[in-house]
Amino acid sequence: MNGTGQGPTPAPVPAHVHAPVPAHGQAPSPAPGTRTGNDERLRRWRLVLGGGEADGTGRSLAGTDSAMDGALTALYGRGAKGSTGRERSAGLGASAPSVARWLGDIRTYFPSSVVQVMQRDAIDRLGLSTLLLEPEMLEAVEADVHLVGTLLSLNKAMPETTKETARAVVRKVVDDLEKRLATRTRATLTGALDRSARISRPRHRDIDWDRTIRANLKNYLPEYGTVVPERLIGYGRAAQSVKKDVVLCIDQSGSMAASVVYASVFGAVLASMRSIATRLVVFDTAVVDLTDQLDDPVDVLFGTQLGGGTDINRALAYCQSQITRPGDTVVVLISDLYEGGIRDEMLKRVAAMKASGVQFVALLALSDEGTPAYDREHAAALAALGAPAFACTPDLFPEVMAAAIEKRPLPIPDSP
Repeated sequence: MNGTGQGPTPAPVPAHVHAPVPAHGQAPSPAPGTRTGNDERLRRWRLVLGGGEADGTGRSLAGTDSAMDGALTALYGRGAKGSTGRERSAGLGASAPSVARWLGDIRTYFPSSVVQVMQRDAIDRLGLSTLLLEPEMLEAVEADVHLVGTLLSLNKAMPETTKETARAVVRKVVDDLEKRLATRTRATLTGALDRSARISRPRHRDIDWDRTIRANLKNYLPEYGTVVPERLIGYGRAAQSVKKDVVLCIDQSGSMAASVVYASVFGAVLASMRSIATRLVVFDTAVVDLTDQLDDPVDVLFGTQLGGGTDINRALAYCQSQITRPGDTVVVLISDLYEGGIRDEMLKRVAAMKASGVQFVALLALSDEGTPAYDREHAAALAALGAPAFACTPDLFPEVMAAAIEKRPLPIPDSP
């Protein structure tokens, strides 16, 4: 359904996102599932290419198509030539009412996923961040993780009249993320905690056959082709006491905005599990412990200050000082590894933690954005210490944590 309540309307996407471009001299082919006919193909290509003689379609637009074209032109039109031969310029005007009208238009004509991309591009390309300080604007936008990151970066400049609306926007996104992620995370980690609690007199269904066989290879009887187990090793069932300590150490530099949002949500989910003692630390050049706010990830997010420098060494020094049970502790560093502190000291701390028995996980990002920009030299140095650094999607994070808890190899995704 489109925003007008009518049936589905085939909607174009911004050309820079994933619009197909035919080879020179070839006619554009219809996308799968679209209406057939040359007229419909020309209509779609006209919307993607933006009009003017150079687009080669020779088609004019009217009605809804014209309004859609206007919304796209306002954002992506800079440098393109209009039908008069003049250069079209992108722009939404300086006033909040004109931006609000544009936001309403794109929500009417485009699906939610495209709306979020266009909003993000409008903020980046046209400098609309300051308009988000107005409550009326916040009520008009489509809320997503990237908008939350923008609001958090504006937090200190936000007037009191806007903060209540901003918190409501952040709350909606956080609640949606918790609904999506919490159940699977708890189930995955509960299973990992159960399996990590080994016992020596397990019930038959709880026997860890792989470890039992390896522990009893000396009792192999070749004449029978079997192993006689003198000692059984099994999975225990995690009790209500704390089994593992988890420290989330989050880089709050501006490039890590989406990761901060997801990490705060996961921190709240982990803190809700009785068998895991969770600590959440954020840092730039200073270090802030937000553990006492973990019951509400919105409070955590508004306790961060996106932007500024980075001192990973100082953050890890603080985390290291909080570790009391190294053999039962998982430290998760979420950072692009652009270190502004003392590099060699940072690496020494990681090596010391691993030598003491800490499971150390280095995530370059915790988001859906793919491979981020990161310091490759530092990533290679961590890998040499046995702590490979990789980007992690929110859906993979529970498996990464489960592997760390069970002290088995991490499920590192293939590089693109």
